[in-house]
Amino acid sequence: MPPEQLPSTDTQAAHRPVVQPRWTERLHGFGPVIGLVLLCIAGTLLNGDFATLDNAMNVLTRTAFIGIIAVGMCFVIISGGIDLSVGSMAALIAGCVIMFINAMGPALGSPLLAVVLGAVLAVVLGAVFGLAHGLLITKGRIEPFIVTLGTLGIFRAYLTYFADGGALTLDNELSDLYAPVYYASLLGIPVPVWVFFIVAVIGGLILNRTAYGRYVQAIGSNEQVARYAAVGVDNVKIMTYVLLGVCVGIATLLYVPRLGSASPTTGLLWELEAIAAVIVGGTALKGGAGSITGTVIGAILLSVISNILNLTSIISVYLNAAVQGIVIIVVAFLQRGKR
Repeated sequence: MPPEQLPSTDTQAAHRPVVQPRWTERLHGFGPVIGLVLLCIAGTLLNGDFATLDNAMNVLTRTAFIGIIAVGMCFVIISGGIDLSVGSMAALIAGCVIMFINAMGPALGSPLLAVVLGAVLAVVLGAVFGLAHGLLITKGRIEPFIVTLGTLGIFRAYLTYFADGGALTLDNELSDLYAPVYYASLLGIPVPVWVFFIVAVIGGLILNRTAYGRYVQAIGSNEQVARYAAVGVDNVKIMTYVLLGVCVGIATLLYVPRLGSASPTTGLLWELEAIAAVIVGGTALKGGAGSITGTVIGAILLSVISNILNLTSIISVYLNAAVQGIVIIVVAFLQRGKR
């Protein structure tokens, strides 16, 4: 073979490997969707009640709380962080909102205004708690795991203290006024599902269509390189925790009217479910890559698993958390080395 033909052969060989990773990445991206479809098929075969509109709305409504929190958690994990306190944070916010509404209802003479201000308080408290996390992690140079592990205990301890070991409950009149936030529907779709959809859309636009979103991904990929590129790493990290706190506040203001009370068990294991939704949705546990769409699908997938277990009694419902834990470990195992 003439020597001048060798470069074209080398060029072809050099280009061959490029195509395969692209197809692999696309297949990996469709993994959560394929898993959700297969689960829905299995659920339909195991129990005819699974494939009903009422059950679908029930699944989506129950997904909304964790899904909204998972949207915020997605930003934190992509940036290379973690938050173990979201469940306890939600519990404390719920308790504070209930105490505030109960006190302000008679004081303001307008129960509706008290409920509206209580909803605003939920979001503000979430942002403040998130800001505290961000400052401790960036300015205090403490690992996210340690900070949020500490606040996990602090938040739930304060709720237990405020409730005196029992439960904080909304007054009946206020509870009836607040109830539509959870139980009402718009165009046949429950309000929490609409809020979940709006939060997911806004989260997706922020992550994929703004400079801030690109900075979050750059920091998760390589924080040092992001610093060399003049990215305000500390400010971006702080904002990810504030964003997560806001999401927790939104989820909590939707959750309060469901039971009308807050107790030391409120929000228990929500952090596990939120992290599981993000990881199952394809976000790299080490940071740097992820999507809001995948997170939404991951949250729905986990809810479908719980729903199938409840409808079919394949295993005890008390083992739902064990199933979620196993899913996290399996997905993290499959993501080894991915960044």
